[in-house]
Parts: sequence; structure tokens; C-alpha cells
Amino acid sequence: MGLFNNLFKKKEENTASTTNQQNNSKHFTSENDFLEKYGALALEKQRNLYDVTGGLSWNVNMDSEEITFGENLTFPMQVLGSFSHSSETWLWLWENKAGGYAESVMKQALILKQYGEENNIDLLTVGKFDAVPNDLHLIGMIATEMFDGSGYYLGNYGQGTMVVTIKSDIIDKVESEEFSRILTVFPELISTFEIQNHKNAFTNYLSQKGYELTSNGNEVKAEKNGNIINAVFNEDNLLTNLSGNNS
Repeated sequence: MGLFNNLFKKKEENTASTTNQQNNSKHFTSENDFLEKYGALALEKQRNLYDVTGGLSWNVNMDSEEITFGENLTFPMQVLGSFSHSSETWLWLWENKAGGYAESVMKQALILKQYGEENNIDLLTVGKFDAVPNDLHLIGMIATEMFDGSGYYLGNYGQGTMVVTIKSDIIDKVESEEFSRILTVFPELISTFEIQNHKNAFTNYLSQKGYELTSNGNEVKAEKNGNIINAVFNEDNLLTNLSGNNS
């Protein structure tokens, strides 16, 4: 992780309190529980983020705790940690003892550590562990949802990849066609992550989007403003068919 230490200037001040709790009532007790409850919402935000920043170069300033895309898109950020390409390990920023980073830039990571300790979630409490790329996405998704962020970004700096969260009205206000986005995001979620109960994930997602749900055996119909989405699940509650009709 030496390159990570040297790439970014360290902030000397140590001013931010880490005692604040996440600013919403979202709760989960395991990685699967998170994905079933909030995974699709987190992936939706990533599409908005890509609409704004996709293809642009990036740079971080640890002093100002900001990330810049291109020439003039600058957003506040929180750094969660980094993934080493050589050792294929994840290191939470609070575990990077040699870094000397200010607590204020890792505030979210510290709160997630506390949350993990309270709910026995190893992903959030083990400082360094063998990881796969999906772990980076999951950590970013969790932080985004728990702190009502606009998305997370994986910044590849050569020897590793850092994971940061971003908050910006510019990203939050990206307009999208909700109906088609749902039909794209949900299949992406269940193909990317191993989720035990697709039916739970689907009903949570659509109910949070304001759809009225009706169930008939293994079929679920979601309706909103004349738009209808139908999902069919097998006896193991795994998705077998997804279709929709928009008004």
C-alpha cells in the first residue's frame, strides 16, 4: 500500500468526530440482507454517477477531501479504503496505520466499523482481508445507502484501487426513465451478486420505488402510473422471467 500512501497528500488536522450515526433508518444484518433490501437502489445511483462522470479522468485531494473529474467537476468525498492488485487484499483506511490520514476523511468508514461490530458483520470490521472485485462494489454500495450518498467511485491508481463515496446534487438530480431503468438494474443486481432470495430483493426494490405490488403464487405484479412490471420466480424464489409494459 506504499504507493497509496505516497500518491495523496495527508491531512494533518484530526478534527472530525466519528460518533455521528448514519443519517437514516436503514438497517441490515448481513451482506445478503443488505443486497435484498437496498442493493438495487444502490446500483441505480451508480448509473446517475456514470451519466455525470463517465469517461472523465479523476484526481483526489486528501487535504480538501474532494474528488475532481475532468477539468471542473469537484465533489466532496469520503475514503473507505483500498484494494491491492498485487496481494488482492482489501485494506480499510482506518487500518492503514502508516497513512496518517485524518479521521474526517474516513468518518463513514469508522461509523461502518462501529455498525459492523454492533451487528457482527465481518466485512465492515476486519481491517485487512483477501478480497475480490465485487467486495469493493459491495462496500461502496453499503456506504452509499447507509449515508444517503450519490454513489461510490473505484479509482484505479495503478498498484491498487481506492473506493470513495460522493455526495452531489448534480448527480442526485440526473433525470432518468424509471421504467426502463428498473428493467435494467434488477437483472444487473442478481447477475452480479449471489442473492439468496430474488423475490425479496424485487419486492423491496419496487415498493421503495412507490410501486403497488400484488402477488399470485410465484408471480409478482408491480404497478405505478400505468406502468406494469411482472416478475416470475421459481420455488427457490429465484427470478425466471421479468417483463414490463409502460403506458
